[in-house]
Amino acid sequence: MDNVKMKTFCLSLLFMVLLFCDTDAAEVKQGMSLSSQKFEIQKHLNRLNKPAVKSIKSPDGDTIDCVHISHQPAFDHPLLKNHTVQMMPNYHPEGLFRDGKMSTAAKNKNDGSKSINQLWHLNGKCPEGTIPIRRTKKDDILRASNMKSYGKKTNFSTIPKPESGRPGGVGNQNGHQHAIAYVEGDKYYGAKATINVWEPKIQQPNEFSLSQIWLLAGSFDSDLNSIEAGWQVSPDLYGDNNARLFTYWTSDAYQATGCYNLLCSGFIQINNEIAMGATISPLSSFHGSQYDISILVWKDPKEGNWWMQFGNDYVLGYWPGFLFSYLTDSASMIEWGGEVVNSESDGLHTTTQMGSGHFPDEGFGKSSYFRNIQVVDESNNLRAPQDLGTYTEDNNCYDVQLGKNNDWGNYFYYGGPGRNANCP
Repeated sequence: MDNVKMKTFCLSLLFMVLLFCDTDAAEVKQGMSLSSQKFEIQKHLNRLNKPAVKSIKSPDGDTIDCVHISHQPAFDHPLLKNHTVQMMPNYHPEGLFRDGKMSTAAKNKNDGSKSINQLWHLNGKCPEGTIPIRRTKKDDILRASNMKSYGKKTNFSTIPKPESGRPGGVGNQNGHQHAIAYVEGDKYYGAKATINVWEPKIQQPNEFSLSQIWLLAGSFDSDLNSIEAGWQVSPDLYGDNNARLFTYWTSDAYQATGCYNLLCSGFIQINNEIAMGATISPLSSFHGSQYDISILVWKDPKEGNWWMQFGNDYVLGYWPGFLFSYLTDSASMIEWGGEVVNSESDGLHTTTQMGSGHFPDEGFGKSSYFRNIQVVDESNNLRAPQDLGTYTEDNNCYDVQLGKNNDWGNYFYYGGPGRNANCP
């Protein structure tokens, strides 16, 4: 072999070796990256899923872990390391349950609606001294845009701003649309409502539909404090289209603090019967039976904690007052109503439904409702809200209509189908 051929052969051989080495190095790097990702996901799951005393398989595929009350995620917070759990509020707007009192809504349940429960109850219950926590799966985390954003709202502008609905308003707020009733201007120490529960259809997995109460303080900027509770359908968060009980909190307009349910430290649960994020069952049906849930959030004036009650029997737990800045005192605005994400895929308005997917003028059995709307005043009493206003970005897509009578007190029907002939 002459020198030219020899040099050509050597260069070719060298090129093949380098190519092989580069490919091999890339594969090794990719393998290390996947291994590192799996390790981080598992570490995150270990943080969220605390050791269970007992586990219950729910018919919807969820696993509910019964976790000792002192091992719940709340106590990962550095300021809660030596916290003594408050097992009962000092004050209650309707009287403590041990006094044998119950709400007016419970006494007057003659309106055609029925109470509901959670699906996992069919297969068991958690022992005393534990709380039920929906187990987070690897797939739940993988659906999030990134691991750190799992369980958090990633779009900061998700609070309806009633003033923007007046002339000169901004309309659709960063892809979120609302149909709400609200009060503002006073100091509010809690809020209550009974909320009709449906299973609205969601067009895109990254969209959701919810119905909730907001307790707000601060400006609609980076300092906003919010406590939120209600029901939601969120395929991205839960991996299905079930209607689920949920809570949320933030002290900085969703920037760094807060999360859904128990997916971060914060909310301290004391109840062993109701699981945050669990499926609600049964549901309301068009022209059929109507099912609703009652939610009350109020501030304990002695300890300064914000408590949550589900139905007439379940005090679920509390948000410690130190989590907040403005809400350490009181809320300055209360909102009740629905919210959807409108991602406008293909440039068209979403068909994601709010509430039942029907407009409020269709009424009972067809449209969704909030009834017995109340606020908690400075004397820790429930009372009817004064000067109740309404707001929606586009009432051709989703609307709200107020009403008042002896059985339902202050109420409203709300919701809609999204895209239709008048909402393209």
